[in-house]
Amino acid sequence: MKNLVKQLNAKFVLVLLAMATITACGDDSENPDAEEATAIQLSTNATLGQILTDTDGVTLYVFAKDVSGNSACVDGCLNKWPIYYAKEPQIGTGLEAGDFAVITHSNGSKQTTYKGWPLYYFSPAGDGVLETAGATAGDGAGGAFFVAKPDYSIMMANAQLVGNDGKNYTSTYEEGEGATAFFVNASGRTLYAFTNDSKDVNTFTASDFSNNTIWPVYAKELKAVVSAASQSDFGSIDVFGESQLTYKGWPLYYFGQDTERGETKGVSVPSPGAWPVVNTETVGAE
Repeated sequence: MKNLVKQLNAKFVLVLLAMATITACGDDSENPDAEEATAIQLSTNATLGQILTDTDGVTLYVFAKDVSGNSACVDGCLNKWPIYYAKEPQIGTGLEAGDFAVITHSNGSKQTTYKGWPLYYFSPAGDGVLETAGATAGDGAGGAFFVAKPDYSIMMANAQLVGNDGKNYTSTYEEGEGATAFFVNASGRTLYAFTNDSKDVNTFTASDFSNNTIWPVYAKELKAVVSAASQSDFGSIDVFGESQLTYKGWPLYYFGQDTERGETKGVSVPSPGAWPVVNTETVGAE
């Protein structure tokens, strides 16, 4: 009889454990590690075209000062620009999973990146309440925050210019401290003009492209540009069969020794300002 009671008690305990397990698995609201399904998707904006949004259609943004791939939005900045993070987001149609990654912000938080650019929401009042779905009021804020898009040909960076000589330069190419705004491609690679060029004329590139590794032409179809710039200021020229983008008539180039995002080594080669970065303050070529 005692053995029978022990067996019944053991079975009763097992039943209770099984029920508890089922209950725990079926109620994510009591599981602090449970996450709702999240997604990053493309939404169409009447003015800006295709933009990145979250599951609920809330717009995602990038920050010009993040050109290095690390978040420069810290402390009070995060009140208006909360970090966007999704652990394992579903990637919507038209987007590539390989373009997304995760970094650790300096405050210890995880942050999702797109093509190397950390992503943010916009909280207009700085109180953590996000703008409504479909709104894009944060675009162009401070000349530094822009909607995240899949088709940028031209993006904006804002950082200290550091030449190939290791020296810091100002926007006038004198030695000194201070951030400068400049155009980059979608991956954060810096774009330059050549002061010896003239309007819509590339005077540097050899016909056999033998020197193209030094100052490669920016051969890219013009699609979207950041709202701080006017798309009408961009054009293209034919350079020995290659289509090179121009800005206000200046042919655009990369610098071959810029190997990391946001590097500006070309500003000191062969002398400061001979190959300036390009921005909205650039005077048109003649």
